[in-house]
Amino acid sequence: MAVSNQGTPDAEQLCPHRLVLEHVTSRWGVLVLIALAERSYRFSELRREVSRTGRTVSEKMLAQTLQTLERDGLVLREARPVIPPHVDYSLTGLGREAAEQVRALAAWTDRRMDDVLKAREKYDEARS
Repeated sequence: MAVSNQGTPDAEQLCPHRLVLEHVTSRWGVLVLIALAERSYRFSELRREVSRTGRTVSEKMLAQTLQTLERDGLVLREARPVIPPHVDYSLTGLGREAAEQVRALAAWTDRRMDDVLKAREKYDEARS
């Protein structure tokens, strides 16, 4: 069992399910999975695609997100031995399943956003 420097088990050992859920539903995880569900991308293409949502993802954050999703078995990183190096990112079968679930949740959010906004207004009015 992995132990943190405080002598307690780390979060990955305590609840690996929650950790994977955090990776899949993180701000950038969601957008990466949805983009890669459409097709494979090179890093810079993927960064532009994810940033089209109005939020600009930094190179560092995108690289970390891709590494995390790759480690979880959701993303495949394929490096081709050419000059300059050519790296493609795509979804694995497991990643495709996760992307379908995330896309369904994103679609639900889109459909129900008006109801959420009304609920927020009602809540805020009751508190003021």
